Amino acid sequence: MEALRKRLAPPPSGARSAAAAAAAAAAAAAAAAAAAEDSHLGGGFEHSNGPSSGGGGGGGGYLSGPEFVAADEVFKTRLALLRREEDALKEEAERLERDKLKQIRCLKLAREEDASRFGRWPVLPDRPGPEGRPRYVLMNLLGKGGFSEVFKAYDLAEARQVCVKIHALTPGWAAAKKESYVRHAIREYDIHRSLRHPAVVALLDVLEIDTDTFATVLECCEGGDLDSLMREQKTLPEREARCLMAQIFSGLRYLAGRRVIHYDLKPANILFDGLGQAKITDFGLSKMVGEGCTQAGIELTSQGAGTYWYLPPEAFETGGPAPPRISNKLDVWSAGVIFYSLLYGRKPYGESMSQEQMLRERVMAVQREPDFPARPAVSAEAKDFIRRCLAWHQDNRPDVEAAATDPYLTGVQPTQQQQQSQQQQASQQTGAAGRGGAGGSGSGHSSGAVMSIGAMLARR
Repeated sequence: MEALRKRLAPPPSGARSAAAAAAAAAAAAAAAAAAAEDSHLGGGFEHSNGPSSGGGGGGGGYLSGPEFVAADEVFKTRLALLRREEDALKEEAERLERDKLKQIRCLKLAREEDASRFGRWPVLPDRPGPEGRPRYVLMNLLGKGGFSEVFKAYDLAEARQVCVKIHALTPGWAAAKKESYVRHAIREYDIHRSLRHPAVVALLDVLEIDTDTFATVLECCEGGDLDSLMREQKTLPEREARCLMAQIFSGLRYLAGRRVIHYDLKPANILFDGLGQAKITDFGLSKMVGEGCTQAGIELTSQGAGTYWYLPPEAFETGGPAPPRISNKLDVWSAGVIFYSLLYGRKPYGESMSQEQMLRERVMAVQREPDFPARPAVSAEAKDFIRRCLAWHQDNRPDVEAAATDPYLTGVQPTQQQQQSQQQQASQQTGAAGRGGAGGSGSGHSSGAVMSIGAMLARR
């Protein structure tokens, strides 16, 4: 019993103080460990109304109000820096992708040049036979189409660089197909030979190579084409795009005065000379408008031809009692598509679709206005000009003359007297074109026989 009483008796006061101190120390250690663990695990910031305990660092993860604001600014600055770095990396990736595609195109051209009959720097004479003298030195292949190859060349007689487009008929073709091809080439030649304008690629010469091959010699445009520029740049600033469109419409205005509808206006058919002047080329699908033709235009008898992304709704009309009619308003639509693509980096209709998909899904059968993205920023005047060029019904679309003299492109509001003068000049130009312009498209071949290339050359 005595032992039991000793065990139940309260400890001395000194012992009690020591035990209390030990318990307090253990509790403090546990709290500090918990705070450290919370800070290590990324727990949320807390702040007190006064200075933080422990001073100089927040005491185990706790920040005062000013310290929290400073830390928040640091994180925001770092986030902005990371976003800029991410944007720079995306731009670099896009640039590398463009460079890769450019290199792939160069390698493809190199392979095609190696396989070409004219890929070993031959010299073309000015005429076939022993009397011909060396004239054009073919240098490197610039492009290849279905039935033609385009070479950069040097003109020995004129001491200048030119482009030589070689047209080859496949020997196995039937006589009717050969005749159709040559007739088509003659029509292109007849249209192109009379055109002389700073915004139109000049046709300089045409020569026979053999019975199945002939070449057209064109002005050399060292600045490449608009299609390549758009692949590299993606978009152009509005000011630059407007300047480019003014040059294109200058060429279209000249063509309209010569009664020519280009019909296949697209970035690949816009070339640049060494000074950056835009020039329209490739008149293989062009149409001649007869003298006295009304505003309604001419019948379109070659539906299915052309590049669908740049053709207006009237080019796709089918099932009517008569073929659809077209005018130079068709070229205005094509120019509007080009302008939209320059500003936004994509086509207004049929983007990411093949031509077969566009036909199958009847993309151009449903009337709608083009969609204008919020970015990049484009002026309201530019959008209005594009809307006018892409008016769904051609009756509501300006013709080439009206579009080329639009105040948005010229920057000048014409007076009534200037408008009358422009109309008189256009009328005089049209009359001159009707009297002395390009000739017919299919005359000059013997009945029942394939028209020879020599017969075409005799028309020079």
